[in-house]
Amino acid sequence: MAGPLPLHEGISILEPLLGTWTGEGSGEYPTIPTFRFSETVTFGHVGKPFLAYHQATRELDETGEPGRPLHAESGYWRTPELGLAEIVLAHPTGITEVLEGFAAPNSAGETDTLIIDVRSSVIGRTTSAKEVQRTERTFEVTGDTLRYTMRMAAVGQPFQHHLAATLHRA
Repeated sequence: MAGPLPLHEGISILEPLLGTWTGEGSGEYPTIPTFRFSETVTFGHVGKPFLAYHQATRELDETGEPGRPLHAESGYWRTPELGLAEIVLAHPTGITEVLEGFAAPNSAGETDTLIIDVRSSVIGRTTSAKEVQRTERTFEVTGDTLRYTMRMAAVGQPFQHHLAATLHRA
């Protein structure tokens, strides 16, 4: 029986993402009430030059217990050349995102942090999906902690903060 496949060298900068991450976050937007959520994110690979990605969130109630499902998305993360990052995502709500930007390590004292900062270059949607004009996401991975923020312009609202979360390697 063969062992696990080695990570493709073309995406070695993304290696700190591999595995399953769990944690909590919060969201806000002018068209919805502020909310808290629990989240699970998984990054895996099959030896090709991309990571497979799956994310799912659940609403947190007043006691911090997970409740109803809120959101999910799946896709692929790539680094087509040194320093560049591409993320392709599909949402069950009929929206697709193509995000492009950079991925780079940043040394902060004794700890390295991987920073990924991407902006939508294309947003597709079905005729029944809500209108989303623009998205941006920033990820920071330091050791076993992944933090992210997400900003967007959607449903007639100006570009602004939407989500923030802190996840830990499971």
